[in-house]
Amino acid sequence: MIGGLTVPEIARAFLTTETAMGQRITRESQDQSRPNPLPRAVCGGPPRPRHRRARRAVPGFNEGYLATRPDTDALRHDLTTEAIRLTRLIRELLPDDGEVVGLLALMLLTKARRPARLSARGELVTLAEQDRGAWNEDLIAEGHHLVRERLAAGTPPGRYQVRAAINAVHTSARDIRDTDRSQVVVLYDLLRRLDPSSVGALNRAIAVAEPDGPEVAMAAVDRLEHALAEVDHVGSISTSAL
Repeated sequence: MIGGLTVPEIARAFLTTETAMGQRITRESQDQSRPNPLPRAVCGGPPRPRHRRARRAVPGFNEGYLATRPDTDALRHDLTTEAIRLTRLIRELLPDDGEVVGLLALMLLTKARRPARLSARGELVTLAEQDRGAWNEDLIAEGHHLVRERLAAGTPPGRYQVRAAINAVHTSARDIRDTDRSQVVVLYDLLRRLDPSSVGALNRAIAVAEPDGPEVAMAAVDRLEHALAEVDHVGSISTSAL
C-alpha cells in the first residue's frame, strides 16, 4: 500500500486502529481516483490541506525507524531511505510548501542518529546514551540548512517545521548536557498549540525533566489522562527520545 507496508503497519504508524486506517485508505483511494488529482494540487487548483500532502511518506519512515513489527529488524534502512526519497520528490513538486520542507528536515535529522541507535547487542539506545560522534554529519548539515531556510521565510510554522526545529536543537549539541532544554520546551509549547497530542505532551515532560527536575515532569505526566491509551488522529514522527 505504501512502500510495501500492510494496513496494520500503517495503522500503527498513525497511532490508530486497523479498521479506522482501512477506512481512511479507502477514502484516500477514492479521492485519488478523481481526474488529475496532482495537477489540481500543484498547478493552482484548490490545494489539499498541508498535512494530507506531507503525511504520505510518514508511515514508511516510522516503520523503518521505529520497527513496530516484532518479527523485523529494529531498523529498516530501506524504508527510511524510500520515505526520504518520496519526500524529496514531493518537495520538488511543491517547493513553496513549508510543511514538506519541515518534514524532509525532520526525517533527515532523525535518520542522522540512526548509526548510534543500536547497541552491539542490537538493543535500542536512547538519545541521552548515544555516541554522537557516530551521527551522520552530512544529514545533520542538510537538516539544519532546511530548518534555517524555513525560519528565514518568516511565515508561521506548521507542526513538521516545529518538530524539525526540536530535532535541530538536539543535534546541535555535541553532548547531552549542552542541549538547550529551555528552547526545546518553548518549541514543544508551540507544538502543543499547533497539534495537541499525548505523544507531544509526554515528549515535553521529558524535556522539562532536565532543567526543572523529575518531580515537575512527573506532575505534568500525571495530568495527562489516559495519555498512552489516547489515539491521535494524525500520524507523526515523534522520536526525540530515541
